Amino acid sequence: MKLPENTLIAQEKLTKYLLALRKRNDKSQWLAEAGYLLENWKILESDIRKQILSIDAIPTEKTEYGQIYEIRGKMVGPNGKNLAVCTIWITERVTEETKFITMYPDKRK
Repeated sequence: MKLPENTLIAQEKLTKYLLALRKRNDKSQWLAEAGYLLENWKILESDIRKQILSIDAIPTEKTEYGQIYEIRGKMVGPNGKNLAVCTIWITERVTEETKFITMYPDKRK
């Protein structure tokens, strides 16, 4: 199933988490390999929407907060490099809104 086109991707998830250098579980250097930088976070958001949300989501678990989904696929970054990614999403039980949670390298690809 496809997740809704109006799925929320919070700017803070991109700018203060994925693209920010972190001591633990840093993803910014991995994303920088494909040309995703803090300065161009809007490109990352656009690419997630165009390249990942177009792929079928797999329901993985139902929690007290809502239904969790996973989408695995490849993204082509601004510099042309491919990244194998796994993304996690939730459709909240209370609000029924679908939101982006995180993204990390897909080691299975």
